[in-house]
Amino acid sequence: MVEAVIFDMDGLLVDSEPLWRAAEKKVFATVDIHLTETDFEQFMGFKINEVVDFWYNHKTWTDKSKTDVENEILDELEFLIDTQARAQPGVEQVINFFEGKKVPLAIASSSPSLIIKSVLKKLNIAQYFKVVHSAEMERYGKPHPAVYLTTARQLQVSPVNCLVFEDSFNGLLAAKAARTKTISVPEGDAYNQTRFDIADFKLRSLTDFTEEHWIKLNG
Repeated sequence: MVEAVIFDMDGLLVDSEPLWRAAEKKVFATVDIHLTETDFEQFMGFKINEVVDFWYNHKTWTDKSKTDVENEILDELEFLIDTQARAQPGVEQVINFFEGKKVPLAIASSSPSLIIKSVLKKLNIAQYFKVVHSAEMERYGKPHPAVYLTTARQLQVSPVNCLVFEDSFNGLLAAKAARTKTISVPEGDAYNQTRFDIADFKLRSLTDFTEEHWIKLNG
């Protein structure tokens, strides 16, 4: 039985992946690292410090510290969230669905707590989540399952009785490793990638989640 539902945030609840990409592209360019779409896809679901560490080790820069680069990215992202962020289709619908089922909701995100708070404020949905947990509090980010294991523990629900919604493959791997039930909502053309088929269900949008899915997940 599903006793709690855990949502990823970036790309799933909020259309923030383009904002992350814009912020990272702008700031990394100042240290002569020019990112491609393939680069962004590779690191979807990672913590920002892990991304900065990777590129620093790949091509060490000297003009700024790693912390400077990380903070500049987050500052730029906060500005973009405040001015451009919008909810993904189906967010209100799926929240209302689970509210009707009296199922507690949580967020488990790779974003820092500051960014999570900014998004929840922008979308005006903070009040719906019993637990909000950031992978910045974990030693390892996704695809390690730590963020989902901790969130389930804070919900006081066994991971096997949690349902996780994820859009990234790294996040899906984290949820599967935590032994949760999973629904994958890959962005755009990624929907056709068969690697996402490891989820219990694969949807094109949150709007596609129905009572039938709920019944099968609890069957």
